[in-house]
Amino acid sequence: MVSQFVGEKKIPMLGTLGHPFPNGIHAVGRLDADSEGLLLLTTNKKVTNLLFNSGAPHKRTYLVRVKNTVSQEALEKLRNGVTIRIKDGVYYQTPPCVVNIVDCPDNIMPHQRELRHFVAHTWLTITIYEGKYHQIRKMVAAVNHRCLRLIRISIEDIELGDLKPGAIEEIEENEFFSKLKIEYPTPTPLT
Repeated sequence: MVSQFVGEKKIPMLGTLGHPFPNGIHAVGRLDADSEGLLLLTTNKKVTNLLFNSGAPHKRTYLVRVKNTVSQEALEKLRNGVTIRIKDGVYYQTPPCVVNIVDCPDNIMPHQRELRHFVAHTWLTITIYEGKYHQIRKMVAAVNHRCLRLIRISIEDIELGDLKPGAIEEIEENEFFSKLKIEYPTPTPLT
């Protein structure tokens, strides 16, 4: 599924979930078609700017399955920052981030393109504070690993938890802002 409501593509979109979404709803921070996990939806047009275009960084954590075993050296390179290629052939040095090797969580559903268990792989959690185009995939490629699966598990204090694919959990707007660690916009008084 792609993180838009309508379009010309012949793959499932958010509009096909059958949920009575309110008018004006949109995704905050997209996921590409090959990624999975937490997607925030809101009708508040200010959220994207407050979260991703403000001067304050906001953390995003991903569960990543990569091909082969990740060495300590590769882990340290990821933690300290690697050079990736971004738009228009420009190279970018990623800032330090939090990277850990983890066991596959029990609540992760198998994927139809999943490698068999005997194929060497490593599960990582990677926490970043910015999001360049395909950044996580490019970071692991920079240390000679192929990203096999990418699941966003949190944005600030909003966590995917046990939410199943296609499931929706509504939260109150003040809790939404609080968990995202962004200031709740106060209405401008009319004069």
